[in-house]
Amino acid sequence: MMASEDKESGGCACLPSSAENKTPLQENIGSLGARIGVLAILICGVVFLIGLLIKTKDPEYPDNPSWIYMILIAVTLAVAAIPEGIPLCVTISLAIGCQEMVAKNVQVRKIAAVETLGSASVICSDKTGTLTEGKMTMTKMWSGGLEYNVTGQGFDPTKGAVFRAGVVAAPGSNSNRELGVRSTLLAALLCCDTQLFLEEDPSTGERTWQYRGNSSEAPIVVAARKVGLPEDIVSQYRRILTIPFSSSRKMMLTVTEVAGRTHLCEGGMALPPMTSSFTVCKGAPNWIIQNCSSILRADGSIDPLSEAEKLQINTQVVDAYSDLALRVLAVAVGCIQQPPLDLESEDISVDQKFEALKSGLTLCGMVASMDPDREGVQESVLAARGAGIRVVMITGDYLKTAIAIARRVDILQDHDSLTDSAVDCNMLRPAGDDQYLCDEKIDDMTSRVRVFARAKPADKLEIVKSLQRQGLVCAMTGDGVNDAP
Repeated sequence: MMASEDKESGGCACLPSSAENKTPLQENIGSLGARIGVLAILICGVVFLIGLLIKTKDPEYPDNPSWIYMILIAVTLAVAAIPEGIPLCVTISLAIGCQEMVAKNVQVRKIAAVETLGSASVICSDKTGTLTEGKMTMTKMWSGGLEYNVTGQGFDPTKGAVFRAGVVAAPGSNSNRELGVRSTLLAALLCCDTQLFLEEDPSTGERTWQYRGNSSEAPIVVAARKVGLPEDIVSQYRRILTIPFSSSRKMMLTVTEVAGRTHLCEGGMALPPMTSSFTVCKGAPNWIIQNCSSILRADGSIDPLSEAEKLQINTQVVDAYSDLALRVLAVAVGCIQQPPLDLESEDISVDQKFEALKSGLTLCGMVASMDPDREGVQESVLAARGAGIRVVMITGDYLKTAIAIARRVDILQDHDSLTDSAVDCNMLRPAGDDQYLCDEKIDDMTSRVRVFARAKPADKLEIVKSLQRQGLVCAMTGDGVNDAP
């Protein structure tokens, strides 16, 4: 369900439905029918008046008044003018189009979509899983002021390791046992619901590593296994609370029980005395960092995190990774001696629990994953541009990551101005989450922008409605439920 909280009623309101929108063909047929109807009425009226003026009589019943006979003539002409064959002709034409689409392995659920697809002037596309494969591999991570490279490809946890960037490691050595690496990866793992498993191909008998869950969490699970964290380590920590990721919170939060532990794990960060619970926040770096008041150092110490250092991390780490088209997730932790409220109570709302736990966190580290482009995407974008179709990327990712991907698949070209062609969706609603700009300003923005970052489901609807107001036929493609309306 794509739902948003209705603050006034205290209930839940779904996003507005676009199911009743008419296709261009339906609108044109409706317009044609209305014009034919009006024209038929006018002609019938003229015929009736002319017949009445010249006193045309019914040849079979000459004694009947002329006006009765002319009414019959006018009604007969009106009925004959109705184009009852048009729907049949249109349906046959669309059915032929569907048959051709099926031959190209395209499944068509609604027959009218065949014509709409050919009329599209703008294609709005999601990024992850659509322009990219959605098969992420962690390539870099950062913790305690140190940068690390992660080797290996795919989801195989037996190949690859973590190495400190810029340092030539001795043969056979790596950074798998460093405190920052193990603490960051285990903390992130405690905030994941994704599982890794071996799947056997029934036809070849070959076994390959696959994941079940979120594509953004899969690289974390794989990297945690690469550094030697046991497969069942998460089961050793009882989870008390889970607050799932949402487009408004921009992060996922979990609380696990760590009573009796002095360290998070073997070789991990130390836990303060009397710590009973351990909070982990995983999500968008800019949102996580602004809620942190301290930072974990490479030696395990925890120091205050100043605003100047926050800015430095955002520019030198987050922006640098995003410029490489990497998807960055920040990991922050908090040690709780006495919970501020009953975390397991169902009488306390999720938002209240989230507000009580999200602040005063310790920045543990960041992980950055590469999501390769889907095969044929760049060629498709160029073909669409050659056909006069504009391609627009709408994604929930960080702006710099979205720009890097858009440049890689040619949605953005070298001569494009990033100021005019790529924006954060917060610019659509500068006054708040539910207060969008006026239609004229949104239309001006959507007429030139080709990359929208940090988009929420409601933002996608506003962008598409704006394009439709400009007389454009808009096609939306994506692999998520928020791409459906």
